[in-house]
Amino acid sequence: MAENRRFLLARRPEGTPVPDDFMLVSEAIPTPPPGGIVVRNHYASLDPAQRGWMDDVESYMPPIPLGDPVRATTVGVVHASDNSDFAAGQWVMGLNALEDYSVAMPGGFTMPIDVTAVATPSNFLSALGAVGLTAYFGLTEVAKPQPGETLLVSGAAGAVGSAVGQIGRIMGCRVVGIAGGEQKCRRLIEDYGFDAAIDYKGKDHATLVAEIAAAAPDGVNVVFENVGGSVLEAEVFTLAHHARIVLCGLIAEYNSPDKLGLRNLWQILARRATIHGFLIADYAHRFAEGGAQMARWLAEGKLRADEDVQEGLENAYPAFMRLFSGANTGKLVLKIA
Repeated sequence: MAENRRFLLARRPEGTPVPDDFMLVSEAIPTPPPGGIVVRNHYASLDPAQRGWMDDVESYMPPIPLGDPVRATTVGVVHASDNSDFAAGQWVMGLNALEDYSVAMPGGFTMPIDVTAVATPSNFLSALGAVGLTAYFGLTEVAKPQPGETLLVSGAAGAVGSAVGQIGRIMGCRVVGIAGGEQKCRRLIEDYGFDAAIDYKGKDHATLVAEIAAAAPDGVNVVFENVGGSVLEAEVFTLAHHARIVLCGLIAEYNSPDKLGLRNLWQILARRATIHGFLIADYAHRFAEGGAQMARWLAEGKLRADEDVQEGLENAYPAFMRLFSGANTGKLVLKIA
């Protein structure tokens, strides 16, 4: 008999999540509410932001309630519909959860997608989804880099960071990436076309500052920040005057009970720099526009989007933890169906 497996948040993680923080249960497949649909999820996005949603703290989205499935962007097929705009068998993308079947109300983030235009439906969770569009709008609309400027990307080998660096090159920037490990740094140069790559692992503050400064001798004009912590603290000492920092993520602090924040804040003042907090939700009404441009760059061979697809809802926990061990080799996706 068909069932709906759901990956629930059983308790609030303290620091790094452990298996007992979650629970996999089986329930009956839901029916669509009036005006709603039921989506059979095929792929789910695994993102660092999900760790923040597990904490009971005020943020840009409400915490995941205990006993609810872990929230996730998914792509899937309409299983049942009570909405004339959505038919059974139609592919859709939306903010749902790590579960086989999700109830969704059309509108907001729930939208139809054309899977014939991509190599795999999971592309709507990477280059053509929130990840790719985070890179696109965060760089083109918020940072507004100019040709010849130096762009520094932290977490550069990740899904967002690698896209940011490639878009920066398209826009005429010198691009420097910070990543963890020799292999990831090599990928930045060979696969994504970065001009320079810096391995932050095992480096003290002075060494990291010196290596960034050597890669950006005229100073860093734009920082696209995905990491925070000691990496951001080193970066602020290498800023050019009037530099712009796009604060997109702080993965170094997501599992830390004590949020240290940015020390040496006076460097922002001294260099007349600005920090802009950025959320892709502010650009949801422009997803079609950004997706069309990303699709063009992909078709033209100017952009590469790698995906790390893990299989099975029963493997949701080890798959999610790849984000924090650095094991993922592209946009992390969980294949459910």
